[in-house]
Amino acid sequence: MIHDVFEDFAGALTPMTALMGLDLGDKTIGVAVSDRMRGVASPLETVRRRKFTLDSERLLEIAADRQIGGILLGLPKNMDGTEGPRCQSTRAFARNLSRLTDLPIGFWDERLSTVAAEKALLEADTSRKRRGQVIDHVAAGYILQGALDRMRFL
Repeated sequence: MIHDVFEDFAGALTPMTALMGLDLGDKTIGVAVSDRMRGVASPLETVRRRKFTLDSERLLEIAADRQIGGILLGLPKNMDGTEGPRCQSTRAFARNLSRLTDLPIGFWDERLSTVAAEKALLEADTSRKRRGQVIDHVAAGYILQGALDRMRFL
């Protein structure tokens, strides 16, 4: 089920289950997962986008392997808070994914997550080539960690 309100998403989660955070791009999907206590987000992998069926199959495989209790998608809002075409695409992806799983699906404002991930990778002196390989799942980690931090105050 899709939850537009973050508090509703958090309330629908089964206790002591990990979460999966996704950073949807045109060519890739960054994937991060949390621990079961929902304290720390860890970047996991970048899925190369092919077709929705193949992409969703891989994501649901990760969810099953990691005993995921909910999926959080980064919502790429404009800097003024409005939703543009990329948000519509993310919401369409969520609708299609919700047809394949009963896991709660929610959204988290991802503004500047890629900028934060890029800054962290630059500070870690990561090569340009390596940054290109990991930026998406590091950004997914930032998205998921932001949501985990917010959940502590609900």
